[in-house]
Amino acid sequence: MQRIPEPELMDAPAQARAYAEADFSEPNQLFTDAVKEQLGGSGSGRLIDLGCGPGDICLRLAAALPGWHITALDAGPNMLALARQAVEHAGLRQRIDLVHARLPEGCPDGLYDAVLSNSLLHHLPDPMSLWHSVAMLARPGAYVQIMDLHRPDSVARARWLVDQHAADAPPVLRDDFYNSLLAAWTIEEVRQQFERAGLSNLQLSRPTERHWMVSGFIAAP
Repeated sequence: MQRIPEPELMDAPAQARAYAEADFSEPNQLFTDAVKEQLGGSGSGRLIDLGCGPGDICLRLAAALPGWHITALDAGPNMLALARQAVEHAGLRQRIDLVHARLPEGCPDGLYDAVLSNSLLHHLPDPMSLWHSVAMLARPGAYVQIMDLHRPDSVARARWLVDQHAADAPPVLRDDFYNSLLAAWTIEEVRQQFERAGLSNLQLSRPTERHWMVSGFIAAP
């Protein structure tokens, strides 16, 4: 099935609020557990979450990695406002910095010990902006983990996935999920992208029927 792009920002107030209130605990905890498995033995470090949305994964990461400082970046002001509320409510302002920026020109200065992103790639007009940002932000030896949806091979399969995983969701979320599936990249396309960015040592897997994950440590020079 040919890819159908969607708008870069899912940030209308109703969309952002519905997304923040939705139950993404299964994929978000899967993502967090995979990070903890790799970094949980590290005492401290600096990580950046690219496309943090309303901040649920940031809060999970803060709990899983208590010695780590988190920078969370998003281009949507409404999403970031919801993330700020969540961080304030959790009492984590000292450990989570929220940055309003669009990749790649909005990348913060400095290098990070971990570069993470969940469900951002399919929104970007140029997918290489994410992979080049990862290469620019990750220090040698840094851990990288990127997860997103995998584009199904037909519209019928996309609709089936929506019915399977968002049957009780509000219509705005069902529509967003369906459009995101059509805008997603396949595992073969993703491999070509991160290899073009010089990240060929990273590993590619399928943690669920609807997701792919790229993960691994940046090779030291």
